[in-house]
Amino acid sequence: MIITTTENIPGKNYEIIGLVHGNNIQSKNFLRDFTQGLRNIKGGELKAYTDMMIESRSVATDRMIEEAQQLGADAIIMVRYDTSSIVENSSEVHCYGTAVKFI
Repeated sequence: MIITTTENIPGKNYEIIGLVHGNNIQSKNFLRDFTQGLRNIKGGELKAYTDMMIESRSVATDRMIEEAQQLGADAIIMVRYDTSSIVENSSEVHCYGTAVKFI
């Protein structure tokens, strides 16, 4: 499966199947929140949160790919990511793109 943020895939012709997306809502762990709060006082990267967001982005991407595969897609173009806060102490990673089939 080709995943790209571009509109075109060089050398490929395709037909559009439709929008596909995946999301993941991740909550903070109390212990992680406490230790990262201490880290925030000192300054620097909040590594536990960085790792949490990397994992969340990966899960959301896998879910988008799974949806595209169910539609018989060969690639997903115009992939975008966004994040938002759903409720206090949680965040969502949402990814979406256009599923296409090579012709």
